[in-house]
Amino acid sequence: FLLSLWPLNSTKAMFYLLCCFAQVKKQILDEKIYCPPEASVLLASYAVQAKYGDYDPTVHQRGFLAQEELLPKRVINLYQMTPEMWEERITAWYAEHRGRARDEAEMEYLKIAQDLEMYGVNYFAIRNKKGTELLLGVDALGLHIYDPENRLTPKISFPWNEIRNISYSDKEFTIKPLDKKIDVFKFNSSKLRVNKLILQLCIGNHDLFMRRRKADSLEVQQMKAQAREEKARKQMERQRLAREKQMREEAERTRDELERRLLQLKEEATMANEALMRSEETADLLAEKAQITEEEAKLLAQKAAEAEQEMQRIKATAIRTEEEKRLMEQKVLEAEMLALKMAEESERRAKEADQLKQDLQEARESERRAKQKLLEITSKSSYTPMNSGMTALPADLPSFNLISESLSFDFKDTDMKRLSMEIEKEKVEYMEKSKHLQEQLNELKTEIEALKLKERETALDILHNENADRGNSKHNTIKKVPRFLPCS
Repeated sequence: FLLSLWPLNSTKAMFYLLCCFAQVKKQILDEKIYCPPEASVLLASYAVQAKYGDYDPTVHQRGFLAQEELLPKRVINLYQMTPEMWEERITAWYAEHRGRARDEAEMEYLKIAQDLEMYGVNYFAIRNKKGTELLLGVDALGLHIYDPENRLTPKISFPWNEIRNISYSDKEFTIKPLDKKIDVFKFNSSKLRVNKLILQLCIGNHDLFMRRRKADSLEVQQMKAQAREEKARKQMERQRLAREKQMREEAERTRDELERRLLQLKEEATMANEALMRSEETADLLAEKAQITEEEAKLLAQKAAEAEQEMQRIKATAIRTEEEKRLMEQKVLEAEMLALKMAEESERRAKEADQLKQDLQEARESERRAKQKLLEITSKSSYTPMNSGMTALPADLPSFNLISESLSFDFKDTDMKRLSMEIEKEKVEYMEKSKHLQEQLNELKTEIEALKLKERETALDILHNENADRGNSKHNTIKKVPRFLPCS
């Protein structure tokens, strides 16, 4: 009924959707509806999408699901996985749901949940004529007979389009198939009021079954067209907001890049200023050292001249005696050696002075280049793009009631034949749509299988795995199981 109302996008449908989503989610977490581990993770990702909206790695960081109850305790205990590992797998699927509104995420949750074996099934304890205890399951697909120990796979199924009549007398309940060759199935319930409740559920589910397969009235078609237009409008609005958000993010990235570049230019200017100051200090030191070296060279040259004069004076005033001559020769020799040393030292000092002059010239040239680079950096820093020409972005990114005393309910043969054809067609379409989803679930199941603790598997886990190994599902099981049992 909810899926038939959903395309109308009415307030009533939205209210039913919210209530149904909360109820089904609670039943899955409370383990009243069996859900396999891989499907539990997928459903949890849609529940997160419905609550938090689109995934944003800057906001939804590690640990943001720590306080959320998203998986049944049975699933958590079945694997050697930490909460962080579960969160990682839920978040991986959550990121793929970008663009889905809350109502769309809740609807996807229900579409997946409705394929669970126990979804929507009301169970009643019954006995056949032999007194064997069984379970009767009533859901939107038909009536099913279960073993009390196996609520997943029915022993017998009666689809609504194959049932002619349902009736009860006192505590005996009778199901008459459409095919007269098939035996009538009878069972007993514990109380008369249980039979009344079963009949009411059968009438209600069959009525919804028929309603969903009838052609829409003109009014409903108009409402669906309006709903499609509204959905398209909302989609365009979401796309517009997404584009604006992308433009804002690009503008912010450009601004951050300009700020980073400006900071880099400031650092380069500071380094250039420091290099210039060091060059100026080096040039001053070299100039001072060159001046000192020149003065020392002049002093040495002066001493050498004085030594030469002294040597000439000693030669002119030399005494003629042998001793004096010898002493004079010795003094002359010492004076010559001293003069030679002073001449060499003077020459060395002169070369050092020339080298210091050359170093001074190189330092001044380095100072000139540093000043030129500083001027270039200063001219670049004065350019401020996008501040004046950037266009400002928008600031706001944005029941069925039954009162009857009749004891039986008949279905028309012509409607049943038409419905049988429609159901087969819907099954083919459904299998095509669910193929991709099943591939995702199988991939996750294979990934976490190595971490499973076999000894913690419940009876329902074992039954579900056996059904999966045989290729059975909720829908194709109805086609495979026997359609009748002997009345005895």
